[in-house]
Order: sequence, then structure tokens, then C-alpha cells
Amino acid sequence: MPAFLQVAKTIDHKQDGSIVTATDIACQQRIRQALFEAYPAIGFLGEEMSEQEQQACLLRGGSYWCLDPLDGTSNFVASFPAFALSLALIENGAPILACIHDPVRKETFSAARGQGAFLNGENIRAKAVAELRDAVGFIDFKRLDDRLKKRLTEPGIYRSQRNIGSCALEWAWLAAGRAQFIIHGGEKIWDFAGGGLIAAESGCILSDFGGAPLFDDIHPTTSIVAAASGHLHKNLRREINH
Repeated sequence: MPAFLQVAKTIDHKQDGSIVTATDIACQQRIRQALFEAYPAIGFLGEEMSEQEQQACLLRGGSYWCLDPLDGTSNFVASFPAFALSLALIENGAPILACIHDPVRKETFSAARGQGAFLNGENIRAKAVAELRDAVGFIDFKRLDDRLKKRLTEPGIYRSQRNIGSCALEWAWLAAGRAQFIIHGGEKIWDFAGGGLIAAESGCILSDFGGAPLFDDIHPTTSIVAAASGHLHKNLRREINH
């Protein structure tokens, strides 16, 4: 938060053209060290590692922490107060523990597989609506193909659409009942591992665009549709594949 409140922030660019700040790097280093000291046998995958290090971790498999140290970096740089830290523990190809921390609102979302989802220690459940046309959702258009972009901007499919620039917060807010669905193209594993588990434990249905359950065969990059009920999820998939 002290770094966020500074007007000028130290910025660099990654190979893919996205921005990274000194805060991204410092948070990852601090959390990685703390996790290693507490759990030296568990591997580590972080967004700000080199691509070679990331691939090595994924190839080794087993148990590993999956961290996005600052999800919503563009918001952070623009002094827009919507960013979060996302952490998951992945075991046998699926997340079993998850935490998303929003330092602006002092909200911590968490989940353990089979044990429900929580906000600051209080149980949360997703909140569905009866029909898709009454739903509010998070849609990130920038990684969708032109056909799907056009389809999802047609009137009457859903009530309204948002994109706040932080996958982690959108997952957490879906789980907390602040929206009813998510459509995201090309999310990275650190974008969806923690938030996906929290949403699933809140009662949401998650899959890739083809309908395969999100955590049956986890991939480093996945296009995702998630909804607060099976009925909404079915109707969203119908619209996606229309």
C-alpha cells in the first residue's frame, strides 16, 4: 500500500510487452522466501519468474505454490484501487488451498478443497439469478476472438458486463455474490488457480470453453467460463458456441 500511494512508480516491461513494477518483484521475492522457509519441500511457480523457470516447475509437477504477487499491475500503476495478491497450493494438478488478498479493502478470500469458501473468515456462497438475461458478469474482451466479441456484445444476452482489470478480484467477487459469471480468454494458471478454487468452493460451476471441468486437467493457459449456477453456466456455454 505505501508503494501504491506513491505518485511515481518504478516500471519495466516484460518480453510480452506487459508492465511490471518493483512492487511485483519485491512481493514475489518476499513471499517466495517465506514459503520456502516454512515448506522447503514444496515447489514454487510465480508470474514474475523467467519463462524457463516457470516451464521447469510445470514439468516437475508434484506440489507447488502458484503465485501472482500483484494481479492488476496496470491498475496499480494508474492509481486505480483494484488489485490483489493471489496464491494457490497445487497438488496432483489441481489447487487444494487458495488465498486472494485485497489490501485496499482489507478483504481476504480463502478456500480449501471440500471445505467451502470464506471472506475474512466468514463463509460465502455464490448468488445466482434465475435467467442469464438478469445476470451481471465479468467479461475480458481483449483475448476473445472477433466472432465471440461480436456475439457477446449483442443486446439481451445478459443484464450488464464489467472488467475491472484484476482476474483475482473478479474471481473473488464472483464467489462473494457480487456478480454471476466470468468469461475470460487465455487466463494464465496464476490468474485462475486461486480464484477458481475459491469460486468452486462457493458453489460456482467452472469449465473451459469446450465444457471440460477446469481442474480435471489443469493447463498453463485456459479460456474460462464460470457461473454461479449450472443453469447459467449451460446458457453461457450455449452463447459462447453459438
